[in-house]
Amino acid sequence: MAAYEDRFWWSNDGIRLHARDYPARDPDRAAGRPVILCLPGLTRNARDFEGIAERLSAEWRVVAVDFRGRGESGYAKDPMSYVPLVYVQDVEKLLGEIGCDRYVVIGTSLGGIVAMLLAGASRETLVGAVLNDVGPEIDAAGLNRIRSYVGKSNAFPTWIHAARALAEANADAYPNYAIGDWLAMAKRLYRLNSAGRIVLDYDMKIAEPFRVPGNEAGPDMWRALDRMAGLPVLLVRGERSDILSAAVADRMRAALPGSDLLTIADTGHAPTLDEPGVAEAIERLLARVAAEPVRV
Repeated sequence: MAAYEDRFWWSNDGIRLHARDYPARDPDRAAGRPVILCLPGLTRNARDFEGIAERLSAEWRVVAVDFRGRGESGYAKDPMSYVPLVYVQDVEKLLGEIGCDRYVVIGTSLGGIVAMLLAGASRETLVGAVLNDVGPEIDAAGLNRIRSYVGKSNAFPTWIHAARALAEANADAYPNYAIGDWLAMAKRLYRLNSAGRIVLDYDMKIAEPFRVPGNEAGPDMWRALDRMAGLPVLLVRGERSDILSAAVADRMRAALPGSDLLTIADTGHAPTLDEPGVAEAIERLLARVAAEPVRV
């Protein structure tokens, strides 16, 4: 696994936040290039990007974020701050802390919603994007599925028990997974607590605003997506996704001339980005970014 530094910063409301900062192993190649910023899904964390970060950090600096209430980031006193517009503020604070004036964002699910909002807030610093299985419209079936489980705690005696529970709940999304794949997913989604139990690695209170109708995405997300027009953009969609429909993905591609759409066969919400062909597609996008002149 590629080496990373644990980076901490403080939110505007006093929460200690965390990200994994992967320095480029070839600093000469990375010199002058934008940072790659990885933003995870609703119940996920920076560990989801281990595979792609290891590959891309050969020539790029990669920063994978734990949103507030996840992973190594602190939990919010006010659960109503677990909303996309606040995550945007947290990420902007991080970008300022590390002195980042140009970045490419890779956003999975919720992370993609934050990416679209960042495009509206800081279009001059965003130079490319990968939107992983999310768009301006969220399919109702997937939204209802997420609402049915988010914020419900469970605990397991061993990692294999956690893996089997994940397999039972997510077999439709990953029909070709073997037990080793489910175990790897469990290690990313769960943690070992002080009592020696395997538990979900997020604050159960993230569900409180999410269950309020209208809080899933925030403002007019099509308008936010429009702010990405003219940028190199890769749209990734799971063929079995119940969050990003094929019709919405096609509309997104039409709204972003020059963007690419990659559909991952036999995969639901959300692709892990470790599937065959995904890293190569991201590298093609990054080659476009690297070839473009720096805006001044």
